[in-house]
Amino acid sequence: MKGTVYKSTGSWFTVKTYEGEVFDCRIKGRFRIKGIKSTNPIAVGDVVSFELEKTGDDTFGVIHDIEERTNYIIRKSVKLSKQTHIIAANIDQVFLMITLNNPKTYTIFIDRFLATSEAYDIKTVLLFNKIDTYDEDELTEVKYLAALYRKIGYTCLGISAKEGRNVEQVKEMMIGKISMFSGHSGVGKTTLINAIEPSLELKTAEISEQHLQGQHTTTFAEMYDLSFNARIIDTPGIKGFGLVDMEKEEIGDYFPEFFALKQDCKFNNCLHIDEPQCAVKDALEDDEVSWSRYKSYVQMVSGEEDTYRFDDYDG
Repeated sequence: MKGTVYKSTGSWFTVKTYEGEVFDCRIKGRFRIKGIKSTNPIAVGDVVSFELEKTGDDTFGVIHDIEERTNYIIRKSVKLSKQTHIIAANIDQVFLMITLNNPKTYTIFIDRFLATSEAYDIKTVLLFNKIDTYDEDELTEVKYLAALYRKIGYTCLGISAKEGRNVEQVKEMMIGKISMFSGHSGVGKTTLINAIEPSLELKTAEISEQHLQGQHTTTFAEMYDLSFNARIIDTPGIKGFGLVDMEKEEIGDYFPEFFALKQDCKFNNCLHIDEPQCAVKDALEDDEVSWSRYKSYVQMVSGEEDTYRFDDYDG
């Protein structure tokens, strides 16, 4: 039998067949995917083949094969720094949710996420949530950030999941696609999903006053079928975003504005840091490239750990 993984708890997988039947499945023995050292060899969104087995009155599936993925989004495992965690597979687009405060999303986190989605060929839309709570200065900051990322080519939208503002526009972008929602805990992913499909009634939690961070309400990634011909993958909130398997020479290629200038650099292998006659550094001096993006890039190339609590919009 064949189906799509809708939920993973690490040891058990909920698989939905093309006929609409749902089975609890597990992996028999050690399951390894060539070339990926991952804490979870099978992820939500994977298409798998399985056989049914019966133990007493219980029937469950045993997964024996996984189809080649069109893409996946991956990050370093939090507890096992040498291993990786595949967040989801076979995604059409990711909505990265961003908030200015409660909790604050820093540009280094946004840029790491975008570089990873570029590397794995996944379209990313930036959703600036909680715009109903911002004062005039904060709204100006949102407009500045949205303009910065729009200039590079990313779709940006200001929303209020709580009040339903621009939620219909998000729904329109989701029709006929598998979308993943991601961001820090507390940015409003679950609130937005409930606004998009109220019948799901997913559990939400308040922001922790002590640390101004979100409480984890989503423990495992899970896919949902929606009523308007769309599917969504809800993911646990992520704190940092460690890069995986990126050579420093290729990181610049995942910054679209740097990649566009690369051909004008004197050296083919220009890292845009110390080299002379670098088109990226020239553009930086002329304010044609964002200082915050450049600073994120330098931090990524230098191999600094994911110190996402850092910002510098103005350079």
